[in-house]
Amino acid sequence: MLYRRVLIFGVFLAVSTSLATARDLALVSNKANTFSTITLPDLVKVCKGQTNRWPDGKPVTFVMRSPSAPEMKLLLEKVYGLSEAQVKELIVAANHGRANHPAILVVDSDEDLLNKVASILGAVGVVDVYSINSSVNPIKVAGKLPLEPGYLLHGN
Repeated sequence: MLYRRVLIFGVFLAVSTSLATARDLALVSNKANTFSTITLPDLVKVCKGQTNRWPDGKPVTFVMRSPSAPEMKLLLEKVYGLSEAQVKELIVAANHGRANHPAILVVDSDEDLLNKVASILGAVGVVDVYSINSSVNPIKVAGKLPLEPGYLLHGN
């Protein structure tokens, strides 16, 4: 009987911990960007540094937290489909030869991410949905805004 209680408590604790770390993320853009929606295939290309310019000609910069940050697990699984180590290699490869305008910027915090996206024309980034402020615009992914049912970057 004691074994069963310990096992049930362990399962409950594991599920609670995984739900607590699952975050709702949002794609945000620089306010000067002219688009308000992006398809999943286009988002994957942006995140992998495979898109150099937006349709309006602005250079593309993708800003993200470190792939090793727990809150980025959702992005790695749903958008990249790669391991943390593979994403780190991809970032190095995408930025090779682009010292003046990197394809992918890695920042330390959501605040840094919002500041970078707000200050770089053509920038987009993935941030905790509850960190969004008026300096950026949320972007629809596959026709859905953050917190709408079916949004790709919904964590729970």
